[in-house]
Amino acid sequence: MAKARSQYVCQECGANSRQYFGKCPFCGSWNSLVEETVQETTSKGLGNTVGEARTALLHKQADAPGDEPRPLAALTLPEITDQNFTRLSSGYGELDRVLGGGIVPGSLVLVGGDPGIGKSTLLLQVANVMGRSHTVLYVCAEESGQQVKLRAQRLGVGQIAAPVSKPPKKSSKSGSKAKPRNPQDFYVLPETDLETILTELGALRPQVAVIDSIQALYFSALNSAPGSVAQVRECTSALMHVAKRDNITLLIVGHVTKEGAIAGPKVLEHLVDTVLYFEGDRFASHRLLRSVKNRFGATQELGIFEMADQGLTEVLNPSELFMGNGDEEVPGIATIVACEGTRPLVVELQALVSPTSYASPRRTATGIEYNRLLQILAVLEKRVGIPLSKLDAYVASSGGLAVAEPAADLGVAVAVAASFRDRIVNPSTVLIGEVGLGGQVRTVSQMERRLKEAAKLGFTRAIIPAAAAVPDVEMDIVQVKRVVDAIGTALSA
Repeated sequence: MAKARSQYVCQECGANSRQYFGKCPFCGSWNSLVEETVQETTSKGLGNTVGEARTALLHKQADAPGDEPRPLAALTLPEITDQNFTRLSSGYGELDRVLGGGIVPGSLVLVGGDPGIGKSTLLLQVANVMGRSHTVLYVCAEESGQQVKLRAQRLGVGQIAAPVSKPPKKSSKSGSKAKPRNPQDFYVLPETDLETILTELGALRPQVAVIDSIQALYFSALNSAPGSVAQVRECTSALMHVAKRDNITLLIVGHVTKEGAIAGPKVLEHLVDTVLYFEGDRFASHRLLRSVKNRFGATQELGIFEMADQGLTEVLNPSELFMGNGDEEVPGIATIVACEGTRPLVVELQALVSPTSYASPRRTATGIEYNRLLQILAVLEKRVGIPLSKLDAYVASSGGLAVAEPAADLGVAVAVAASFRDRIVNPSTVLIGEVGLGGQVRTVSQMERRLKEAAKLGFTRAIIPAAAAVPDVEMDIVQVKRVVDAIGTALSA
């Protein structure tokens, strides 16, 4: 007989303990231990374990060929070509850019973000576009089919037919001819039970499936509640097995915690192939889609969307979004070129320096790393002679873009110095470089790409480190060795 016992599982790291702790002894998170009931089995009752229950569930599907190990040399290019391993276009260039050029068949893509940021909206629009050329199954675990239909009508998505609770099974006869594609091969499945979802995936065999969301699914062999560490881990593992075996692309929505991380165990991010974060300010209309893990492309790529009445639209020229009003000349404004992945973005930085009313001056950073700002302010006081220890300093990036790379150091230093001296930096000048603790200006990567982006947008002068290689661009390039030289050059004209 199986004996029930209680254990406490950390919802952050997945560690378990026999007693409750206010602070997890493994990851240090507070109030993250949740009591769960598990079944202890004896040697005669091993058939009731969760592992065998999951194995039995997965073996309900038809066995896929090619499970045996093969030499690496046997995996030739003609074999890959015959299986048609080509990237699928999502219909949105910004999303394809973040994914590294498109969606890889059979991959798992996890999309996380704050509530109401637009995760379900984006995936519903992507599913609608891909449903015109591929079979798509949209598993709505948090909504009914009618609610998805209403949301689709609001977004102007006309590809969804009436909600389908049981997608029709495809014929498995080897001699049968392929049926002509239905222009509405977009099926909706309102379901939370993992076994039912896997059964429908095996029956329909879609090229793309959307799971909205993974925290709402549950596996009946587990006694824990949906969204717990055990449920998220088991459901994701089962979906990954089916996706890799049947070559189904899975787009999974994941909730985030109040700290902004994906809810559930960290193993969830290790299981999937790509992790995307949807970011944005609730007071702004634009949304940033950032890649933090990608097995098939570069990480830290950035896609930019704008939330409108008809859903999310792509921003074709994102540099204009992060540039202020260039016609208005105001002291304390400098322009930099930041690189998010392989994409250069021209960003305007604003600084304000004013006398403090307190014994300890205030430092406020919006879009700039706070510790980086403190370091730059210390360099300006020590190496340039600006008495910032008696002044409040406020620095912000235009458009709310978070700029964390060192290439923004020189722009921050010049903007603070310009505000202190009440001088105007030439609006046609860009500043690129890292500021060292000794006051030197160091070179950064992708200099040629940054300068070409600035020249394309009409900038005529660039202040860069002396050690950087000067590319062939139609700009006046000024190379400096120290931050004091960069400030003098930027404020002289």
